[in-house]
Amino acid sequence: MSANPDNPMSASSVACAAGPLRGLRARSATSADLPRIVAIEREIYPFPWTPGNFSDSLAASYEFWLFEDDRGDIVCYAVSMWIPDEIHLLNLGVAAGWQRRGIGRAVLRWLCADARARGAQGMLLEVRPSNMEALALYESSGFARIGVRRRYYPAADGAREDAWVLFRRFADEPTDDAGLAGQRGEDE
Repeated sequence: MSANPDNPMSASSVACAAGPLRGLRARSATSADLPRIVAIEREIYPFPWTPGNFSDSLAASYEFWLFEDDRGDIVCYAVSMWIPDEIHLLNLGVAAGWQRRGIGRAVLRWLCADARARGAQGMLLEVRPSNMEALALYESSGFARIGVRRRYYPAADGAREDAWVLFRRFADEPTDDAGLAGQRGEDE
């Protein structure tokens, strides 16, 4: 399921909306976007998702957001899936030339606010313990470690790396997403 079934504002129902930062638009990914997304993924990750991982995500109707600049270049993408009343962030990638500008943080904040506005009680994700930048981002964004998935990720020389499971509960947070509905394009 691509989103909370009781809420019509899923990623797949938004053609194009204001994004998390000035100059960025959010929209749903399509199969035509996959070559550009796969190229970014291969550039930024030592063990990237395969083209099949991305096409399967589209076929499964997972939420698949793109964040584009004013020229239509993909700056960031995010893939997530709803699990009853939570959202599971599966992949978040920022194009190499756009990293270290606060875009990952802004997109993560936008994704959390969007999911919360649509009824999610929290967000779940996995991260490599060796990915110190991602860990710092998630921990400073309110995520806490709740578990470990042993040998989850591929690693060098055929080895495997554990994943740390992180979770952020929205229920105890003050609402700060009042303007998000308009940002997602509901009134456009």
